[in-house]
Amino acid sequence: MTILILGLVLFLGTHGFSMARGKRAELIGRYGEKRYKLAYTLLSLAGLVLIGVGFHAYRAAGYIPVWNPPVWTRHLSVLLTLFAFIALASTYLPGHIRARAKHPMLLAVKIWATAHLLANGDLGSILLFGGFLAWAVMARISAKRRALTAGQVAAQHGGEAARPAGWRNDAIAVAVGVAVWFVFGRYLHYPLIGVYAWPGMA
Repeated sequence: MTILILGLVLFLGTHGFSMARGKRAELIGRYGEKRYKLAYTLLSLAGLVLIGVGFHAYRAAGYIPVWNPPVWTRHLSVLLTLFAFIALASTYLPGHIRARAKHPMLLAVKIWATAHLLANGDLGSILLFGGFLAWAVMARISAKRRALTAGQVAAQHGGEAARPAGWRNDAIAVAVGVAVWFVFGRYLHYPLIGVYAWPGMA
């Protein structure tokens, strides 16, 4: 559990620090953008490794139950992760979905984390997915504040963001999201994570 918590603090703390734009700019000014990005990447990767190792060790030692989710939450979790995969795909395919979500990757993380919180009632899962959900919410609030500031500047110059044309990229995002969701949930979740994602597969 200690390793898991350390990994969460390192990974989420690194990402949380990037929201403090003043301190971030100060570090970049002092050490340079390349060194800052290198340190950011290394700390993030180290955090992810510790999260993976820590969560594996936690599960091997035995789950610590907090509450017992009903079976229907697992079915709901499977459905919610479908929307998470579609939102994630739309991050790289500019269209109506991305424009409406504004920050589709953060939306994907929030949906993914919420889905897993619904289906898992043990302490380690609550810390892991609750931590990612809290970070995604804070990151969205921070991004919204920056967007408001940028919007005020754009309005002063008479500029307005162009609206997406057509639905081609949205259709591709849905198709890619559904395909990856199916393959990952059906065939890859257990080999990679060690837990069956879909009810009835165990």
